[in-house]
Amino acid sequence: MNRETAEKVLHYIEKSPTAFHAVENLKKELEDRGFVRLMENERWDLQPGAKYYVTRNHSSIISFVLPAEKPDGFRLIASHSDSPCFKLKIDPEINSAGNCIRLNVERYGGMINASWFDRPLSVAGRIFVSHGQQLKELLVNLDRDLLVIPSLAIHMDPRTNKGIEYNIQNDMLPVLAQSPLPSEEAEDTVTMMNLLAGQAGVKSEDIHGSDLFVYNRMLPFFWGADREYIAGPRLDDLECCYSTFLGFLESCSTTPEHRFVRVHAVFDNEEVGSGTAQGADSTFLSEVMERISLGCGCGREEYIAQVASSFMLSADNAHAIHPGYPEKADPVNRPVINRGIVIKHNANQKYTTDGFSTAVVVRLCREHHIPYQHFTNRSDMTGGSTLGNISQSHVSMKAADIGLAQLAMHSSCESAGAEDPGHMKHLAEVFYSNF
Repeated sequence: MNRETAEKVLHYIEKSPTAFHAVENLKKELEDRGFVRLMENERWDLQPGAKYYVTRNHSSIISFVLPAEKPDGFRLIASHSDSPCFKLKIDPEINSAGNCIRLNVERYGGMINASWFDRPLSVAGRIFVSHGQQLKELLVNLDRDLLVIPSLAIHMDPRTNKGIEYNIQNDMLPVLAQSPLPSEEAEDTVTMMNLLAGQAGVKSEDIHGSDLFVYNRMLPFFWGADREYIAGPRLDDLECCYSTFLGFLESCSTTPEHRFVRVHAVFDNEEVGSGTAQGADSTFLSEVMERISLGCGCGREEYIAQVASSFMLSADNAHAIHPGYPEKADPVNRPVINRGIVIKHNANQKYTTDGFSTAVVVRLCREHHIPYQHFTNRSDMTGGSTLGNISQSHVSMKAADIGLAQLAMHSSCESAGAEDPGHMKHLAEVFYSNF
């Protein structure tokens, strides 16, 4: 079993507690490979055969490689950088019973609430501090076991093993610290801003804004009798994000057999509908693609023709058949972990895949000996949409939705297969190089 790609994916996840860190880590690798950073608010001077990247909100990133001649279109793989978690509210400290200081949080995305109890947690994200007459953005990560959301003892609630609907405001606030008794003299009040200021080397009064998230501190790991499985936080969708990124980088070492712009895109906020300036339901992708076309000397009509000749893979993880709940899967199309690329289908267009795009992916997989399988929901169950069909409303091209099979999607600790990241990397490489 080839676990090399899986090991790289798990290491990337370990370093990427938030979407901001996930994008920052991609930026570092791109710059190490000679990619040039572009700024959205500046003019682009693009050169044939060169490599570039651009970010938006520091949580979405589009990287691309130009062909040596005027392009015929785009070859694009897209995924997302965010995962369900808790976001800290402004002034989050709440004095609670038992002399505890808890953090006021709200839910980000559709998480499995129970999976967050009794685990080591911490806080990461970004802060904005004074820097002369400007504001400076700093990434922060309180990289230690800082928080726990303690569950209620079964003695105090006999419903515990019968199913509970958790209330985020009442039941799921993380404990940060023990507050002093009224008779005790506190040297310093424990606040999140004080902790972050100390970690960032700034004064707490200089922090003027923040985007902070609670994350699961568990390290990703291999498991199973033959270590055939992987598990950890944020597999959805950093597993697809990074395995396709590795294939994209690998394709950069070869000269493609086509004249298409190779594009790797990672969007934020998929878990909350993508309707932000940095989400798939924004102008980010369409504007970048049009600027690439214009920068290559093409006119508006040529750009429209290029989009019509383009193809996108929307890479977001898929549901594997669950060993304990096989009845939840479709009777026929039942993806299995470690059995390759999952091609996702939906009659109501929650996924972009149609007959033509299915044929494209199947042919690529067959020609390059990449295992593949199909996913559909049960006919009496609805599924969530992905960034593929959302982005199509802004830039329309042929597309297919794909992913890797996993269990416990949206848990704070998800499981998948150790072989599958290698299959996704391989597909990405041939998609960019030999399509």
